[in-house]
Amino acid sequence: MIFKKGFLIEKFKEFPITYTLIILNILMFLSTTISNDITESIFQIGGLNGYYLVLHGELYRLFSSMFLHNDIIHISMNMLSIYIVGRMVEHLFSTSAYLAIYFISGLFGSFAYIYLNPMDWAVGASGALFGVFGALAGFAFVHRQRMGREFIAFMQNFGIVLLINFFIGIIFPNIAISAHVGGLISGVIGGFIIAKNPNYIWGYIVISMIILWGVYGYLPSLYI
Repeated sequence: MIFKKGFLIEKFKEFPITYTLIILNILMFLSTTISNDITESIFQIGGLNGYYLVLHGELYRLFSSMFLHNDIIHISMNMLSIYIVGRMVEHLFSTSAYLAIYFISGLFGSFAYIYLNPMDWAVGASGALFGVFGALAGFAFVHRQRMGREFIAFMQNFGIVLLINFFIGIIFPNIAISAHVGGLISGVIGGFIIAKNPNYIWGYIVISMIILWGVYGYLPSLYI
């Protein structure tokens, strides 16, 4: 296949947020393949760990863990998901709404994982990705009458994806289902609110931050 000059740049301009997220995740993954020592250091510093998060206030782990992946299968599945779903969300929502849903959903997913697995370590963008997927469901529900039969078809596919991920979580115990659920719920709510009125994005962000701060304040009680 012969690409025209500037083809990649034009494709990037079409979905800059989605492709930027993919590039950042791939670069972080490649950095963990340089050597075993570097890999261990990056995962120890950037991985999500409830114990360190609470006792040392290392809030950056909530973000850094979203850009780390265990292996090639892990990152391939997540990047394929964001490539497919992310472009749809980027087409339907503004840049600020897309980024808000992505990162807020990732945060809710991380906290959900910490609450149910307070002493475990985890990495991955799954919570954020499920939030993006959930945003599509929220958007579709708001515009269900206009979509007609397309809405029914979408919700059927939505349910199938949820069932598949549920069974994957049962088969592979290392899958953080709690992070998926936390991110999904946040994304559905965010997509619903913003689809109702794009200006409501700031209310979604502020309320989400208040809830997350309250959740963070309660975390130390898990270790008493």
